[in-house]
Amino acid sequence: MSGVSITKPTQTAAAPATGTLRPSGASFAPSRAARELGLKRREFDLAVHLGCVRTVPDEGGGGRRVGRDEIERLRNDEHFPDTLRERVRAVGTADGAKLMDVTPTRFTRLARLGLVTPVAFYLNRYRAVVWLYLADELRQFAAGKDSAPLLTGRTSQEQRDRLAAGLDLRPRNWRGRQLGFLLRPADDPWARAAVVASFLDPAQVAEIVNDPYERAHLNRFRPDQPAHGVPGSPTARLAEVIMTADDPDEIGWLRADLTGTLAEARDHRPAPRPRPEPVLPPYERPVQEHVRPAPPQQDSRPEAGERPGSPEQPRTPESAERARGLLGCLRGRSSRPARDRGKRPARV
Repeated sequence: MSGVSITKPTQTAAAPATGTLRPSGASFAPSRAARELGLKRREFDLAVHLGCVRTVPDEGGGGRRVGRDEIERLRNDEHFPDTLRERVRAVGTADGAKLMDVTPTRFTRLARLGLVTPVAFYLNRYRAVVWLYLADELRQFAAGKDSAPLLTGRTSQEQRDRLAAGLDLRPRNWRGRQLGFLLRPADDPWARAAVVASFLDPAQVAEIVNDPYERAHLNRFRPDQPAHGVPGSPTARLAEVIMTADDPDEIGWLRADLTGTLAEARDHRPAPRPRPEPVLPPYERPVQEHVRPAPPQQDSRPEAGERPGSPEQPRTPESAERARGLLGCLRGRSSRPARDRGKRPARV
């Protein structure tokens, strides 16, 4: 176990919310602030997490920004930008082993045992996880009095047995550190609960937050995790596995912390729900008009003597009268004798 636990850290990485709002022209977006400080975006994000760069909330609700006075404070340093870059310098296994004057094998062994904690990771072209460590922390660890036996002595039998069993605390230690980074600027109870939920499997979250409206509200505050590859790609799925708790002990205290922070969030402000339709008294309910039912459909098959496909024409009184007159004429002609039928009327 690494000894990492969830605590509510003090607001050191971000300026307090009250009295820190700046006009839109007096603060910078993260990308612009990184250019002003001569840092890469990854280095700038790490500087914000470590508290090297203080941020202020955005007036428009678009994340956090960096005030102009903070940029000037950092740029006025005598050794700018070297001092700031050195504080956020992250190295891999090979460079970390050189800083600690040990072999890469021993360095990896110390990292798997949880004695040094990674601060970031990325996936190379072979989808292998490359862990990064703060150079400043590695130097401090190597200079410590209690670290000398770990750097030069023989690894104990207990530690060798744990390593042989597959122990690797690097993902768990990174998640614990990342959790602390994300909890620092979260000043809303729902935001803190969303940070904790982001490290749990969705099925674990659904068991604790069984209300769909509360889960949707948590997703609104869900923090952005480091992006690795195109969403849905094998690289992105592998990174998602690393960012999700898998140790039973870790899952246990994450679930317990989510339950506690969720209770605080409910007391602070219930999750929004759709407004139910008001129930009107009987005398105010709208009157529904009676709709006459449609007549039953007749059989569309043609009857005897009717040509198929000919539409049935509606019979009006005029058409019925003409039909009776025509029928009468035909009957009159048929009633005359056969000898008179062929005679023409005499001309007058």
